[in-house]
Amino acid sequence: MANIEPEKQTLLNQHREKHFTAGEIVRDVIIGVSDGLTVPFALAAGLSGANATSSIVLTAGIAEVAAGAISMGLGGYLAAKSEADHYARELKREQEEIITVPDAEAAEVAGILADYGIEPHEYGPVVNALRKKPQAWLEFMMKFELGLEKPDPRRALHSALTIAIAYVLGGMVPLIPYMFIPRATDAVLASVAVTLVALLIFGYAKGYFTGNKPVKSALQTAFIGAIASAAAFGMAKAVA
Repeated sequence: MANIEPEKQTLLNQHREKHFTAGEIVRDVIIGVSDGLTVPFALAAGLSGANATSSIVLTAGIAEVAAGAISMGLGGYLAAKSEADHYARELKREQEEIITVPDAEAAEVAGILADYGIEPHEYGPVVNALRKKPQAWLEFMMKFELGLEKPDPRRALHSALTIAIAYVLGGMVPLIPYMFIPRATDAVLASVAVTLVALLIFGYAKGYFTGNKPVKSALQTAFIGAIASAAAFGMAKAVA
């Protein structure tokens, strides 16, 4: 940290905060695993309800997992890419405003600081200091005026891979029983048991890492998966 007093730097070095900083990765894993567990689970249950054989359920399930992983991964890539493009556009616009209308931008800085309860005689020196440092001024405006953080340039690819892999891992869980049990009507019962356990574990972990109540999160996640599979199974039985 530049231009900081030695005493304060010492305090910062001694004080190590423990914050969870992998939020984007966890979000991608949650998206991939939750859909991976639920969609193939519902598909397998639906096909089982239609009296399909285990081999057919397994083939259709693997095809769905592959297609779903590609689709979800592509969606994650495009979402992250759009976020990066949006940041770049706003950055360029803010750079131009700092050059063309510096007084208006300085007034915006004053307004932002005033919203925090800082008095004019207190924020005046801060505004003047920022005007002398265009890059710091630009970063300040991006963060505090627009609420935008500079995205990692590798974010789009990492997001795509994380979501796709998480989808495959989640999607294979409900299909495992169909690999070993020939009759789909028997395999679906094992699939339900295995997937519900996986949903409970996943929901608990999701609640733990996101700061929510783990037990409540586990029950909610399992309930949603159970409803989805029951609906698919019932619809397939109705039309079979």
